[in-house]
Amino acid sequence: MNEILLINASGVDKPGVTRAITQVLADVSARILDIGQAVIHDTLALGILVELRIAPEIRAQLLEKIQRATEPLGIQVRFQTVTPESYDHWAVQQGKTRHIVTLLARQVDATMIAELTTVTSRHGLNIDTINRLSGRVPLAELTAEEASRSNACVEFSVRGTPADMAALRADFMELSAQLNIDVAFQRDTVYRRNRRLVCFDMDSTLIDAEVIDELAKAAGVGELVAEITEAAMRGELDFKQSFARRMALLKGLDESVLAGIAAQLRLNEGAEKLISTLKKLGYKTAILSGGFNYFGRYLQNKLGIDYVYANELDIVDGKVTGEVKGIVVDGKRKAELLEMLAKQEGIALEQVIAVGDGANDLPMLSVAGLGVAFRAKPLVKASAEHNISNLGLDAILYLLGFRERDKL
Repeated sequence: MNEILLINASGVDKPGVTRAITQVLADVSARILDIGQAVIHDTLALGILVELRIAPEIRAQLLEKIQRATEPLGIQVRFQTVTPESYDHWAVQQGKTRHIVTLLARQVDATMIAELTTVTSRHGLNIDTINRLSGRVPLAELTAEEASRSNACVEFSVRGTPADMAALRADFMELSAQLNIDVAFQRDTVYRRNRRLVCFDMDSTLIDAEVIDELAKAAGVGELVAEITEAAMRGELDFKQSFARRMALLKGLDESVLAGIAAQLRLNEGAEKLISTLKKLGYKTAILSGGFNYFGRYLQNKLGIDYVYANELDIVDGKVTGEVKGIVVDGKRKAELLEMLAKQEGIALEQVIAVGDGANDLPMLSVAGLGVAFRAKPLVKASAEHNISNLGLDAILYLLGFRERDKL
């Protein structure tokens, strides 16, 4: 006689619970169809779905043995018979497309979870598992500085295919704006935790500055250049044309100022932690920048970045000429360089992550397997598939499924 039995065990978590139940099941050669466990604040929830091929009188003895085995451990056990029809329906559901929804915030509250799950439910997505990826939350009140640097991340594994992907993303964008959170939605594929190359924009992505604006300040044309830079990053001006206009304003700048500007560059929040973790995990990293090689190489030496491709300032007799050498690194060139590096490393584009903030980053964000707009301009936020606006760069590790304890 075949029976499908669901065993639910709950109580204070302690060693030996799973062993106690499965040893009894082993005596009747039970087949495990599914098993899962979660622990929340030392409280265990264990589920085991088994197929039994035993007589009714043996079944009663089996359930009694399980109760006796778990009673000394303080565990409560419930049993539920599952019909073959119900099991078959559940098994078919497991083959559905899966996605990962990642909630990122400084601190997570119930409203965020309620609103996010309202969106997923409205679009026909069913939650299978929920995991907290960030560290445990201290009870002590955080200072304003601590709160501004705290990280919270909850990951939802969902199944199903939204009927209208654009509408789902629009709902997540609206939710992000309302609650000051970031919500990432991505297909759960084999590539998700098998990325191998991360390509960064430099200015306003890795560093909290636009270097060309800093050079312009030193040249006494700061406001003029900053206005052009902002318009270009918003996508209002063609990058090459705006770049040429800005470079012309730098003509005559003394080369000696470069070192001082480089030494004062500030990394964006989480940059150092992200890159050190990526390096220790064996990832390759690259800077693909419409800025300048001088500063890219400075960061390369500081952070241990593998590749740098940026514009080469033309300097004659110790003065900036207002020109650059070679091919200008614009948006199209960034995408080409990303594809070149992927081929060079022998990896698929799905294994590449691109991170940027400006309109000239959109081409590389679109060709990478995971494109992330970081604290980006409105046009870029609306166009990119993934946005991080409220946390630091190291939040990218959460999108890959890494927990806080995995950060090195």
